[in-house]
Parts: sequence; structure tokens; C-alpha cells
Amino acid sequence: MDLRAPDSLSKRRLKMWIRLLGTTRAGERHLREYLRVEHGTTLPRFDVMAALWRRREGLTMSELGRLLLVSGGNVTVIVDGLEKEGLVTRTQSSADRRTVEVSLTERGLAEFERIAVGHEAEIDKLFSHLTEADLETLSGIFKRLNKDTP
Repeated sequence: MDLRAPDSLSKRRLKMWIRLLGTTRAGERHLREYLRVEHGTTLPRFDVMAALWRRREGLTMSELGRLLLVSGGNVTVIVDGLEKEGLVTRTQSSADRRTVEVSLTERGLAEFERIAVGHEAEIDKLFSHLTEADLETLSGIFKRLNKDTP
């Protein structure tokens, strides 16, 4: 394989990957800064709260780690901080005493919803130059990519 071969389909796919990665990283940097400055929080904390908001009945620590693609240790540190602030609560599972379930408190629910409004507005700003047709096209492409990804 000649790495210097001009514009083959393989090269174009590689360039697309690099652009996609760059766009994702730039967007994530922007959101991290926004959450830090405007809400005094971090993206990982926001992500934990978002997962718990979606699953109001709560999640085990291992479920949280799987959903967020992070280690149990990382989840524990984040949950410890959220618990100290009264935003989440831990309870022992009635099915298995070794399992701890985490859920948002009423205060945590209100806090997440307040932050989520601004988060959505920032995402809207990031993609404001895309038309409805652009969004439909990208959504279709990402659905195909997710379906076809090994």
C-alpha cells in the first residue's frame, strides 16, 4: 500500500475521520469550558447526571460506568462529589446487598434540568450554521455508520 497515493477512497475516508474527530474534540472543548464557566461543573459530572436523569429509577455504579464508557473508579469519584453536594443518593439494592444504586435527588433533578437548558442552547449554537436538510443528511449518515460499525 502506497501511503502517498493521491486521493483514493481510502484516503478520503481517513481525511473524513480526522475532520470528524477534530470537530468532535473542538465541540467537546467548547462544552467543557461552557459548563466550567457558566455552571461551575464538569462534562463528566454533567454526563453522570444526564444518565441518571434518563433513568429516574436509578442505575448501579457498574451500569453508569458502562453507559459512560468509563472505569468504575472514575464513576465513584464523580458520584462521591455529587453525593456530598446532595445531588445524588446511593442506596443498597434490595436484590443484592453488594450492589449500590445511584439516583438523582430532587435537588439534583432540578440542578440537572437547569444546566441542561443552557447545554442544549450551546449545542444549538455550535450547529446553528447547519440547515434542517443538513441535519437530516448527517443523521442518516450516522445511523448508517452506527449500523455498519463492527
